[in-house]
Amino acid sequence: MHLIKNQTLHKLGATLTMAIGLAGAAMAQPTASGKPDVQLAASAADMTDGEVRKVDKSSKKITIKHGEIKSLDMPGMTMVFQVKDPAMLDMVKTGDKVKFKVEKADGAIVVTEIQAAK
Repeated sequence: MHLIKNQTLHKLGATLTMAIGLAGAAMAQPTASGKPDVQLAASAADMTDGEVRKVDKSSKKITIKHGEIKSLDMPGMTMVFQVKDPAMLDMVKTGDKVKFKVEKADGAIVVTEIQAAK
């Protein structure tokens, strides 16, 4: 009886592990080869929704009204961010809906990626 329970639990654990892996792959975007890019899906999950309120190219900053930034445990608000690459500021304008990613660097919160929301 004990052996049957252990075998059943082992099979259940393997099935659950496989199901979780498949669910993650299902959310992944396909690469050029047609295979899912799990890293891309994880990266998209780290992005925060926002709306561009101001673009200041001279100071290399952007003001974004954003939702919760989970990676920093920060609630939604409107704030000014530095950008990692000033060329990102050419990709957006005031009023654009965006998805973006931030990191803490030298005491500042810096936008490291930004793209138009779909």
